Amino acid sequence: MAMTEQEILAGLGEIIDEVAGVPADQVTPDKTFVDDLDIDSLSMVEIAVAAQDKFGVEIPDDQLKDLKTVQDVIDYVRRAGVSA
Repeated sequence: MAMTEQEILAGLGEIIDEVAGVPADQVTPDKTFVDDLDIDSLSMVEIAVAAQDKFGVEIPDDQLKDLKTVQDVIDYVRRAGVSA
């Protein structure tokens, strides 16, 4: 069964809190990882790996650079989850 946007957001919030120390309640769909959440590229890779494990989707490195906002990741996980 596909996850809802809220479930993905909650999971992503937990991951970002764990990896980057950003409180989960500050992780909202309109936030950008670099500018708003101050997440560097190394942390982004860690977040991607954790998201792959948590959501069971593959996030190739060439796709990672296109995921600029929290909403981008939610959309990506939903698309990848549907095709899985």
